[in-house]
Amino acid sequence: MAVADDRLRCAHLLRRFGLGASESEVNYYSSGGLEGAVDKLLGYDSVDEGFSVDVERLKNPKGRLAPGAVSVWWTARLLMTRRPLQERMTLFWHDHFATSGSKVNSGLLMYGQNEILRKNATGNFRTMISEVSKDPAMILWLDSQQNVRGHANENFAREVMELFTLGIGNYTEADVKEGARAFTGWSLRRERGAPGVAEFLFRPGVHDRGPKTYLGNTGNFDGDDILNILCDKPRTSAFLTTKLWSWFVWPKPDAETIAPFAKKFHDSGLDIKELLRSIMLSDEFYSPKAMRAIVKSPVDFCVVTLREMGVGEQFRAIIDSAPPEDPRAGFGPAMVANQAMKAMGMWLLYPPDVHGWDNGKAFINTQTMVQRIAWAEKLFGKGGDDRGPLRYEAYGLFKGDPTPDGVVHRLLTLFDVTLKPDHRQLLVSAVKTATGSTITDENANAAAVAASRLLFASPEFQMS
Repeated sequence: MAVADDRLRCAHLLRRFGLGASESEVNYYSSGGLEGAVDKLLGYDSVDEGFSVDVERLKNPKGRLAPGAVSVWWTARLLMTRRPLQERMTLFWHDHFATSGSKVNSGLLMYGQNEILRKNATGNFRTMISEVSKDPAMILWLDSQQNVRGHANENFAREVMELFTLGIGNYTEADVKEGARAFTGWSLRRERGAPGVAEFLFRPGVHDRGPKTYLGNTGNFDGDDILNILCDKPRTSAFLTTKLWSWFVWPKPDAETIAPFAKKFHDSGLDIKELLRSIMLSDEFYSPKAMRAIVKSPVDFCVVTLREMGVGEQFRAIIDSAPPEDPRAGFGPAMVANQAMKAMGMWLLYPPDVHGWDNGKAFINTQTMVQRIAWAEKLFGKGGDDRGPLRYEAYGLFKGDPTPDGVVHRLLTLFDVTLKPDHRQLLVSAVKTATGSTITDENANAAAVAASRLLFASPEFQMS
């Protein structure tokens, strides 16, 4: 494989499985070829994440940590992390095990679940689903604490099959009822005097110990037995592989495409890292059908553009320099990005329902496109003293070629997008109209806004 091909493939790899293909990241990951890039992404355990911000810094003056504050904290982590695959997969699993702070209403519990997803992001699915199923946030989200012998609550028993493992149509209502009986007694213990603190508790006195018949198996099953039965099913590996493929390769893959990857996943014992590796190194992933085939999520629109501008590394210094008497200071960039993503339809830790977000084209509508275009003002402001909430000084981006054509070339390179010649010329004309023929420190932000508004509205920019 040619070096140039490796670099192009590496950029595609980082767009999907990383957090953007900035020039510096492509240089770093592609230096050892494509297989080396895959190894670096997957081997993140050996990399210093570069993030050690205590979530409790975002407690309010009354000492409460709200789920919305944890959402800002996670946005900061996305911006600053040097382990992009880990955070990308944490986001994927958050959508898969969709749990919302709107019902859980505890920042500490939402933080705890977020950490479970991060710890198991590329580990073993069997381990992950066991830990998530016993997680207090999930217990509250799907009402498991109400599931007792004689009055089984079926919420979790249904969703663990429909949404987490098998998919709808691959179980019966009898399986839901029998599964619910097996999960009776799975509850949580709250800590007195510590609102929002809880841990998993098994209550043997309300567990149904009778025999159950579940997915063709009969026995005195408990919740762990049910999870193991589900993980053993080839249908589970196919369901998970299909969902991963739809997120990272192209939407709605057919069963024939998925089959060999799902089999490897099943045979590996549900080793997530092995599934990711097989996808990352597949011919399908680098085929024309996969290239620029996924609609950017709000995370791709906001977090990735900020990282490509180097804001993540600058943010590190801002966070570290916050005064001890005001630990919440310094989170401005994360707050701006968090609110912008919310306006674009993706508020982290607040998925719309148990199904997670409607991804892909569902992120594009009249309202969200207005917000995507408005992201230009959030990044660059309107020039002069008004540089928007991020206070970003744009001239440093353009001083190498301070002309309208140079501005457009730099932005296209920076934000990793290629436009048709006539679309590109529209950006150049917009910069000329906003600033004239020469870019200066005084008008550089106006130039950036003029070009970025059109760029962020373009069909090409919507695709990753």
